[in-house]
Amino acid sequence: MPSPISISFDFSPSTLAQNLAENPLNWALLSVAVYLFLSVSSSSQVQLPPPKHPAVVELREYTPKELSHFDGKDDKPIYMAVNGRVYDVTRGRGFYGPGGMYGNFAGRDASRGLAKNSFDESMLTDVNGPIDTLADLDDEEWGSLREWAGFFQGKYSHIGFLVENKH
Repeated sequence: MPSPISISFDFSPSTLAQNLAENPLNWALLSVAVYLFLSVSSSSQVQLPPPKHPAVVELREYTPKELSHFDGKDDKPIYMAVNGRVYDVTRGRGFYGPGGMYGNFAGRDASRGLAKNSFDESMLTDVNGPIDTLADLDDEEWGSLREWAGFFQGKYSHIGFLVENKH
């Protein structure tokens, strides 16, 4: 009958030193073990600041006349209406602010221009007139407007609705 195998571990300092001297891999393992031990034992609890609640936006109604004041000039915020919803696009000042690619839409209803993929000022309606009903848009233009509306909804804060001027 075979004799049982006995396994023993010798952790005496002389044996550890001999194992380290015989195999360089043991040095690497020992270095990692010491580093991890020191990292865990000397680290302090990280204090995170309390979470901030995002600013609460109370939706309100804007007439075209009221909206026109939010055109980004004189460091004012920049608001734009898209398909009846008003968005705060101030953080996109480079695009929607004065001199920006879409700057003529700042403080205005941009729906027609976005639907027709035209950024000409002729796409804008008079702020003193009625809101553009967009009744003459075809299916492709409505699809384009829906895509733009989805873009604004995903990227910018919805802050209100566009309503007719009060007479």
